[in-house]
Amino acid sequence: MQPTTYVCGHRNPDTDSIVSAMAYASLCNAIGENNYVPVRLGHCNDETNYLLKRFGFQPPLRISTVRTQVSDIEFDRPPRLSQSLPVSHAWEILRENPNLSSLPVSNEDGTLFGMVSAGGIAESDMKAIEVPVLDNVPVFNVLSALEGHIINRDEDVFDFLSGEVTIALPAAGALLRGVKEGAVVLCGQQEDVVEEALRRKASCIILCQSDLAEKYRNLSSPTCVIATPHDAWRAARMLYQATPVGRIAKTDELVCFHLDDFLDDVQDAVLQSRYRSYPVLDADNKVIGTLGRYHLMRPRRKRIVLVDHNEVGQAVEGLDQAELVGIIDHHRLADVQTGYPVFMRNEPVGSTTTIVATMFQEHGLMPGEKLAGLMAAAIVSDTVMFKSPTTTPKDHRIAERLARIAGLDLDALGRDVFSASSADKSADALLKTDFKEFHLADHKLGISQITTMDSARMIQREAEFLAEMEKLKKDREYDMVLLMITDVLREGTELVFLGDKEIIRQAFNIGHIEGSSLFLKGVVSRKKQMVPALSALWG
Repeated sequence: MQPTTYVCGHRNPDTDSIVSAMAYASLCNAIGENNYVPVRLGHCNDETNYLLKRFGFQPPLRISTVRTQVSDIEFDRPPRLSQSLPVSHAWEILRENPNLSSLPVSNEDGTLFGMVSAGGIAESDMKAIEVPVLDNVPVFNVLSALEGHIINRDEDVFDFLSGEVTIALPAAGALLRGVKEGAVVLCGQQEDVVEEALRRKASCIILCQSDLAEKYRNLSSPTCVIATPHDAWRAARMLYQATPVGRIAKTDELVCFHLDDFLDDVQDAVLQSRYRSYPVLDADNKVIGTLGRYHLMRPRRKRIVLVDHNEVGQAVEGLDQAELVGIIDHHRLADVQTGYPVFMRNEPVGSTTTIVATMFQEHGLMPGEKLAGLMAAAIVSDTVMFKSPTTTPKDHRIAERLARIAGLDLDALGRDVFSASSADKSADALLKTDFKEFHLADHKLGISQITTMDSARMIQREAEFLAEMEKLKKDREYDMVLLMITDVLREGTELVFLGDKEIIRQAFNIGHIEGSSLFLKGVVSRKKQMVPALSALWG
């Protein structure tokens, strides 16, 4: 399966940013470059929500970062062990998978109980040499470990086995000297040993490679009699591996990670601990795998395509940790850098969606009716009904073609687009709907744009906007904050500004400015009129 590639517009996305991401992902998937997923970095504005609903689309998945996470790492996914499984089962898995240093042990609901390692099994085995005792071990675990079967009558029921373990070898003197009631006795062909063990009420007799199994078959006794094909030495070692794995698992001071944990945080935690393997949990705290130190050496980074921007200040957080595979944009070249060549397409047109629609044509494809309508609306929106100075004949030509595919009237669509925004929202919400941050020379500024067909209603709220702009200026340490209230019908912008009035006067060659706002006739584009004017002033 091909890795996921996220197609991502800028922060505070507008319609062109959302639609170009959706259209480009659709194009890539259509030509076989599978698993391209459009995403967004913020809430869709009223205009975009209206258009998505009108054409039958859901907003793209929202993400906040592309920092490398545990979910991006190809960690191990060993079987999840039940607490009741015999240690022998865990050992067999570790033996067959030498790359695994430990296995997760889970509760019945799948949550983490503990971790069992080869070292933990060895430690338990060494303790069994020092203290050779079975302690309430489930009889089915014993049968599994010994590959044995019970030869008592069916009416004799045994659930758990306990007792001190003794291997009965031929020896001078009394039989089973020192063996107490309730012991576990391993023997071979010694019938006298079996009889003595029964007399002493041993809890269990294990017949190892013995013909005596036929003699005692269907014996009715409180002593559990088990026949095994293993010799006494191997049976004794395997007997201790019948212990439930939950009893030897490490359960305290566990260090575990979740799928959404960030890699740099994981690395810090690993450096502060000495474990070789760490459990990985999902959102429900269920254990799904284990993570070793070697997994952190070459993590798989998220793949990402940037659309409608190429500036770090507008890009998704963690871009430096992602694998940038492409940029499609119609803005100035900014400060996104890569350490390797990437696909890049930057054209001086009025909308990124125009570029994506052109790529559809170049591949001999045509978007479906609904997508074509949505793409036409995005071009109309970003070119301000083709009145923006960024508009080119290509934008108009592509939008008309898309409108024909969708069966739409382009002028009527434009009126719908710019009637969709809500003026009833708070000043803060309106200000941040289409807000972008810029770094020009040594200056840091934020520019918001509201496109409307009724600028008079908006400018009445100038005091509210200025109050919110003051907060933004202080919180983000901007040198200047600008609000463009662009009127489609008047073909100009009411500019509300907070900062040095002299800068605005010089940038737009204004003789005198009263207050904190002015009307700029013909100015409708942030990227081609507002930003270039300030750039020329500041060098």
